[in-house]
Amino acid sequence: MATTEYSKGMTSVSSIHTPVLSAEVLSLLEIRPGMRVVDGTLGGGGHTRLFAEAVGPTGLVIGIDRDPAAIERGSRELAGLPVRFAQANYRDLPEVLDALAIDRVDRVLLDVGLSSDQLADDARGFSFDSEGPLDLRFDPTEGEPAWRLVNRMRPETLADLIHEFGEERFSRRIARRIATAREKEPIRSARDFARIVTSAIPRQYPPPRIHPATRTFQALRIAVNEELKSLRIALERIPSRLAPGGRLAVISFHSLEDRLAKEAFRNRQVWEPLTRGPVEATDDEVARNPRSRSAKLRVGQVIGGGEAG
Repeated sequence: MATTEYSKGMTSVSSIHTPVLSAEVLSLLEIRPGMRVVDGTLGGGGHTRLFAEAVGPTGLVIGIDRDPAAIERGSRELAGLPVRFAQANYRDLPEVLDALAIDRVDRVLLDVGLSSDQLADDARGFSFDSEGPLDLRFDPTEGEPAWRLVNRMRPETLADLIHEFGEERFSRRIARRIATAREKEPIRSARDFARIVTSAIPRQYPPPRIHPATRTFQALRIAVNEELKSLRIALERIPSRLAPGGRLAVISFHSLEDRLAKEAFRNRQVWEPLTRGPVEATDDEVARNPRSRSAKLRVGQVIGGGEAG
């Protein structure tokens, strides 16, 4: 974990990411001047900026992200606002707060989707058209890149991973096609991998709404970043660091993440749910930002001053 640290030599490109459900997040979190707020997934900094403007000079926003590029960009683009930064996994929020000598905070947001900035970075392999390596790690210095994983895993294990994390019904066919392709030469680039996956999926009519490789990329990304494990741990640890009446918002983009948030907020010894069901983007927002189409927001208020957890 590092606070306000970032890697040298990174690009100084401005964020192209558009935060989703911003109005709904601000309304349900009820952020007021002087509050301490955590954006556990800084990304392009859109939500962080809104929080900083809402808490004002007497408040504080803590922007956390595993991606050093997000920390570098946020440090530059949000300069002058009441924001502190930490390169860390949001599941390590207690350690981040300890490093900043902060006991508890009033609000936390976890937007657990992929940012547009990451998709646009050709060197990271998040895009199906990327000629760069199939890396898929949020923190390029941590863990195993996805290209190494797909070249070493047994087809049966790979199929199970794609089915479990990607909910892909053609996982067996895809895993067999990957095994055949890597026998000729190791799979390296994201574009080549997307072509291999696409070739294993039967043509459908009408064509599916999403790219044929979407679920497989999602599964590998979740695996190399331990995303579901991180969210599960965060949901267990965050309540103890929320002040009385503190609130947590979780924005998810597929059913596995949403299920974890839903189950966590069902624990009435810890949470009072503030959303009866997932809040979704309006038609107007989807038209402006198609990425918001699959976003689901759930919000809970901690019970008993955050003693549980």
